[in-house]
Amino acid sequence: MDLINGGFGYLAEQAATVGGWGGSLLSEGIIGGVGSVLTFVPPIFLLFVAISLLEDCGYLARAAFVMDRAMHHIGLHGRSFIPMILGFGCTVPAIMACRTIENPKDRLTTMLVTPFMSCGARLPIFVLLAGAFFTAHAGLVVFAMYMIGIGVAVFSAWLLRKRLFRGESGHFVMELPPYRVPTTRGVATHMWERGRLFLRRAGTIIFGVVVLVWVLASMPWGVEYASEASALGHLGNAIAPLFIPCGFGEWQATASLAFGFLAKEVVVGSMGAIFAVEEGGLGSALATLGWTQLVAFSFMVFSLLYIPCVATIGTIRSEVGAKWAWFSVAYTCGVAWIAATLIYQISRVVIGG
Repeated sequence: MDLINGGFGYLAEQAATVGGWGGSLLSEGIIGGVGSVLTFVPPIFLLFVAISLLEDCGYLARAAFVMDRAMHHIGLHGRSFIPMILGFGCTVPAIMACRTIENPKDRLTTMLVTPFMSCGARLPIFVLLAGAFFTAHAGLVVFAMYMIGIGVAVFSAWLLRKRLFRGESGHFVMELPPYRVPTTRGVATHMWERGRLFLRRAGTIIFGVVVLVWVLASMPWGVEYASEASALGHLGNAIAPLFIPCGFGEWQATASLAFGFLAKEVVVGSMGAIFAVEEGGLGSALATLGWTQLVAFSFMVFSLLYIPCVATIGTIRSEVGAKWAWFSVAYTCGVAWIAATLIYQISRVVIGG
């Protein structure tokens, strides 16, 4: 990560020498934004390696069988465990994996709670903020994000099955594959297939968004780059009041979250474009806003739980219809806001403001 970050830092310095709006676009927009995201390629690829090992050795099917009884206690099916675990990699194939669940109520519930599982696209946000604000306990904080996601998914499944989708869960029948020793080639292939999607999004969606962020941060022409007087500043200020109870009512944070709807990696890329710094300097830039550990933790929780990316919403729509896709948008945003607000407000009271 340090090598990648240093490489993009060098490129940004060289691009800045071009001068004019072209140099600004290259250094502050494209290199600063995309570079902030690509810095997190190593931990994301390692996450995909871990998931590939679980799949290739034949353990996931057995995990679903072992978890069947526990899943029934929250109103789900043993098969629901596999899409939820796959959600740690990418939510889109996890939603599609729900097709193997025969019971319609089990299938729909699993689709609606799977987005709470922390996908690989959210990992850059956690690594960035945990490393900047929780240096000594960064790993523990990132692990806490995964556990919070699991807890919210479990609670949501129980709530939905008790209120919206009442009825018995389906019976569990599955042929267990034999245990196998994963091959290096197989694991590498699966890692690359998942990682390629991340890199492709960095080269298309994220690239386009950071350029858009740069344009909005530079307009109207003549204003200070990424200032409150820019178009981006006006956009952030328009929605900032909604997030004051959560602890992060700054326009820079809210604008980044707004663009995160397209892809969660864009949150970090947008911050990189707004502050015109590489990943290594984002923590310091956020500290200048007066962020504390509590604010950073609240922001991470909101990023974990709020609206899935547009690709996930589109997949839910294609699988179960627009009604439930919009329900997923409203439900996840509501849960994220309530969770972040409760964490921030209660913690302020406990620690004395």
